[in-house]
Amino acid sequence: MDNRLFFEATQRNRLCIGDVLSKIIKKAGLILEIGSGSGEHGVIFQKRFPDIIWQTSDPNLLHRKSIISWIEFEELNKKMPQPLELNVEKVPWKLPLKLVNSLQGIVSINMIHVAQWNCTIELFKGAGKILKKGQFLFLYGPFKICNRHTSISNYFFDNSIKMKNDLWGIRNLEDVCNEAKKNGFIQENIIKMPANNFSIIYKKVASN
Repeated sequence: MDNRLFFEATQRNRLCIGDVLSKIIKKAGLILEIGSGSGEHGVIFQKRFPDIIWQTSDPNLLHRKSIISWIEFEELNKKMPQPLELNVEKVPWKLPLKLVNSLQGIVSINMIHVAQWNCTIELFKGAGKILKKGQFLFLYGPFKICNRHTSISNYFFDNSIKMKNDLWGIRNLEDVCNEAKKNGFIQENIIKMPANNFSIIYKKVASN
């Protein structure tokens, strides 16, 4: 059965996100994607970076079914593992030891603004526990800077997602960076992206 979901944003941002990732992903190892959604990014980046293993995850069963269908559709079954049922708030994260030992970084795309704030807190706590010194946590999405929206379109987008769930919303970058610092990360780079989004690269600097 074809359970593939199609997220419009993926088609718009896959190339520019991939270009940023190409500068930080090493040739060998494993990337853990948190909140993989439809799975479109997962299969796109697995094909773009064939020497690494792209491990998807999502707490939503419909999303995991879509990820599985995308892996099958792209004939990546022999390369990509099945998606993990990972909820960042359920700590400690239950991850295979082989995954943790091969991990080189964590990626989360368009997740923290469509989840309650505690998910951001637990994302950094969980990442801080499994990432080693020098490894990265990559976030992509819209952010507020100094509690101000960077565009009028982001203001309207923020209001629209809060109408769906009042615990959601575009996060203030300084608050996110504060959570990063608490868990041994520094903000290594911030890159302006199309459609008023940002790529934020955090590096683990404190040992576990």
